[in-house]
Amino acid sequence: VQLQASGGGLVQPGGSLRLSCAASGSIFSINDMAWYRQAPGKERESVAEITSGGSVDYADSVKGRFTISRDNAKNTVALQMNSLKPEDTAVYYCYAKIRSVWYASFESFWGQGTQVTVSS
Repeated sequence: VQLQASGGGLVQPGGSLRLSCAASGSIFSINDMAWYRQAPGKERESVAEITSGGSVDYADSVKGRFTISRDNAKNTVALQMNSLKPEDTAVYYCYAKIRSVWYASFESFWGQGTQVTVSS
């Protein structure tokens, strides 16, 4: 099982980016999916989370600007980021709790990280 993230890049303040993450492999079921970020010199923090049923939660710093969504049929999660600010600059990681076909329990998986830079 692996997560593959894409969609990062350089954008001007006020701009938008869309991150995508696809889970692949011998997947039986996916529980929670989320996006985290880590800025230089800071700890990794949760940005947005979405349950298998579609309930969402956001960090206060991104509420009203970011939207998380998932496609359960395609095992994907996306993060639409609008009104980006320089303080959103970070490496963004996707996360998922996945039960593979080989095990009875859910395990945590991380994507490889994608850089988002907000600068003029």
